Amino acid sequence: MTTPDTTTPGTETPDTTTEPAGRTTAAALALGDDALVLSHRLGEWAGHAPVLEEEVALANIALDLLGQARVLLSMAGDEDELAYLREERAFRNVQLVEQPNGDFAHTIARQLYFSTYQHLLYDRLAAGDGPFAGLAAKAVKEVAYHRDHAEQWTLRLGDGTDTSRERMRRACETLWRFTGEMFQPVDGVDTDWAGMEAAWLESVGEVLRRATLSVPEGPRTGAWSAGAGRQGLHTEPFGRMLAEMQHLHRSHPGASW
Repeated sequence: MTTPDTTTPGTETPDTTTEPAGRTTAAALALGDDALVLSHRLGEWAGHAPVLEEEVALANIALDLLGQARVLLSMAGDEDELAYLREERAFRNVQLVEQPNGDFAHTIARQLYFSTYQHLLYDRLAAGDGPFAGLAAKAVKEVAYHRDHAEQWTLRLGDGTDTSRERMRRACETLWRFTGEMFQPVDGVDTDWAGMEAAWLESVGEVLRRATLSVPEGPRTGAWSAGAGRQGLHTEPFGRMLAEMQHLHRSHPGASW
C-alpha cells in the first residue's frame, strides 16, 4: 500500500540526508539563501538611495550577492524553483539578512555585520579544498569591497553629526541580537566557527570604536534561541518580503520571457 504524500507544496527542501552530497546541499541552501535574501533587501533601495553614488554602490553589492546566490542554489537544485517556489519555512537564511532596510544607517549596520562575517567565512573556505572553495576564492574579493564600503559609512555616520551618530548607534544596537546566529555551525561547512566568531567580534569592535561608537552590550543569542532562520523560523517582515519577491513568478507559472 502506497502512503500518500502529505507534504505541503512549497515547504519541501532538497534531500540533505545523504553523505557527503546531502551536507553540501544543506550548506549550499543556507549560504545561498543568505545571499539571495540580502540581495533582495538591498535591491529595495533602487530609486531611494540618498545620493546617486550610493544608488550604484548598493545595486552593485546586491548584484554580487545575487550572483553568489545563483551559484549556491544551483548546487542544491533548480535555482528558480528554490528562489520562487519555496514557502517561508523552507528558507534557511539567518534572520539578520531578512531585516527591513530601515533608514540608511540601519542598512549600513546590517551590511557591516554580515559582510564582515561573510568575508571571514569565504576567506577560510577559499583556503580549503571543499566544494565551496572555487566560489569563495572569487567571491571573497567582492565581499572585501562590501565590507570596506560598510566600514567607511559606519565611520562617516558614527563620527559625523549628532543625528547621524545617534542613528548609527541605534541601528547597531537594534541588529546586535541577530548576530549570534551567524556563528552557529552549518552542516557541510567545515571551519572553526568559534575562532571565526572571535575574529568577527574583534573586527566589528574595532570599526565601532573608530567610529566613536560603543560595542552593543545586549545578548547576541535572543533572536535565534528558538531555532531561528537556519531551521526555517523567520521574523515577521520576511513573509511580506518573500511575497513581493515571488509575486511575478507565481503569477505567471511556466511563462517564457
